[in-house]
Amino acid sequence: MLTFDFVRNKSAARLTGLLPVVRAATERLIDRSYAAGVPILITQGLRTIAEQDALYAQGRTAPGKIVTNARGGYSNHNFGVAIDFAIWQPDGRDVSWEVNKDWLTVVGIAKQLGFSWGGDWTSFKDFPHFEMTFGLSTAQYRAGQRPTQAQVDQAMKKITEGDEEAMTAEEKKVFEALQKKVEALEKQLQQQEAPAWAKPTVDKLTKLASVRGNGVVLSDPTGDHSFFRTLVVLDRTGAFDR
Repeated sequence: MLTFDFVRNKSAARLTGLLPVVRAATERLIDRSYAAGVPILITQGLRTIAEQDALYAQGRTAPGKIVTNARGGYSNHNFGVAIDFAIWQPDGRDVSWEVNKDWLTVVGIAKQLGFSWGGDWTSFKDFPHFEMTFGLSTAQYRAGQRPTQAQVDQAMKKITEGDEEAMTAEEKKVFEALQKKVEALEKQLQQQEAPAWAKPTVDKLTKLASVRGNGVVLSDPTGDHSFFRTLVVLDRTGAFDR
């Protein structure tokens, strides 16, 4: 499975230029999709007006298929309030644009975060597209209008809901590995019977006590990890060979 850092880092550059609130939502979209088992790549964030014009020309005055009906300044990408995505293939080299169960999982997460989906449009469906426009048109954005602070605050409240819920898949793996290490250490420290690696030393001491008749009783000894480790170290120094 692709690592969490790989997935996040591959999209990082395309988050530059998004409105801060849209960027926050996009980061959570990446994180929560990954936690749901669907690693995604943000393929488009902010798009300049020049880039938009070049894209609009595709399939019209330039080679290729028509991919947008928006000229420069008429796309929400031009104002940092829209993103496009794809789903990573397991090899981490290619992405998929297939609208399947995983795709719809991402759509569901995006909608919970406050995005609207281009797949719901009636005139021109744009399945990889999400946007958060705050009710403003591209004409209003071109005129310099931006979301109010109240709108941003309301959006952030929605975006941050669930931040403290389930850990990401990567966090779960790290936590589970750490938990296993702790459990193993606890077993060692709370050891009651002699562990296998200390048995030869314990057997030696039991025989010595029996032969010398010095009153030392080592039948069925118990102790913690530190106790048995000390016995073994002393044995290796020859302390019990005298």
